[in-house]
Amino acid sequence: MRRHAGFSMIELLVVLVIISIASALIIPMFGKGVSTTELKSAARQLASGLRLARSEALTQRRETFLVLDVAGRRFKVDQDPKEYSLPREVDLKLFTAQKDLVDEKVGSIRFFPDGGSNGGRITVASGERKFEVDVDWLTGRVAILD
Repeated sequence: MRRHAGFSMIELLVVLVIISIASALIIPMFGKGVSTTELKSAARQLASGLRLARSEALTQRRETFLVLDVAGRRFKVDQDPKEYSLPREVDLKLFTAQKDLVDEKVGSIRFFPDGGSNGGRITVASGERKFEVDVDWLTGRVAILD
């Protein structure tokens, strides 16, 4: 009888299962804390708030604001009583008109009754990954950029 050297299919499958379980348990321990999905979700939440503010400005024919607290990682749409929170691990940066900055940590993006805006950009980042929520000053259009 001649015996073939090598591994059986079962042995290879067992090793692959052990490696995948170990990877699933160990890799998240070394992560930065925020997944790309959570980061994109935060950007979408901000974009939704900006679109709500624009919609209110158009329908109620008055200036409307989205106020962003960069340090507290939360935002509020003008007369909406609810305050929306973003994940703690997310870094935020606000670029807007100088007159709409309350201080270094709080500012707003303004929408006008004609649908236009003062324009601006909110950067949602974690490490090297980032999404930018951009508001066009002329049209008030809100877009998420990678």
